[in-house]
Amino acid sequence: MSEPLNVKELVGEYVRLEPLGEAHVDELVDAAGEQRDAYGFMIVSQGHDAMLADVRGLLAEHANGDVVPLVQISVATGRAVGMTRFMNIRRRVGEETPYAVEIGGTWLSASAQRTGINTEAKLIMLAHAFEVWGVGRVDVKTDVRNERSRRAIERIGATFEGVLRHWQPSMVPGEEKQLRDTAMYSILDTEWPGVRVDLRSRLL
Repeated sequence: MSEPLNVKELVGEYVRLEPLGEAHVDELVDAAGEQRDAYGFMIVSQGHDAMLADVRGLLAEHANGDVVPLVQISVATGRAVGMTRFMNIRRRVGEETPYAVEIGGTWLSASAQRTGINTEAKLIMLAHAFEVWGVGRVDVKTDVRNERSRRAIERIGATFEGVLRHWQPSMVPGEEKQLRDTAMYSILDTEWPGVRVDLRSRLL
């Protein structure tokens, strides 16, 4: 078990990322219920009990040092519109801060998609990873069949590294017993300055 990593609020023009808590459950239920067919490749809890269980599970993982779960809050409305997290946190023995992390577990309500929120959330999370933690690498991955997600990952400047065959359980409804092929992308610390400039330009 590793010590949990704690992240304070990360604030942008369109989105505020704040540590996940049970107080967010009701708003997350509303956000997740807007348009369920928007989550074809992602498991997003439906209903209060399922969302509460999901949140409690993530909080337990955070306590174990495995993830840093964050809620995406629309600056315009002040309401939760989704979740994201730092995950697959890798640290050298004896060090608290990571040398590499993954950004994933991301979902947004249908109304928050294609609004700049996702782009800005990635920008401020990447900035925290590279500039505060000093990581050398950030992973981003998705189901190899999810063309929309793959194009979005490529737009933030991540480099495609290949396909990991049968890498993890599928998150597609009805495929619970199947393993999916995963498209793996990354951004390195040496690439971050250019990626940062490009992401900022996309928000203008």
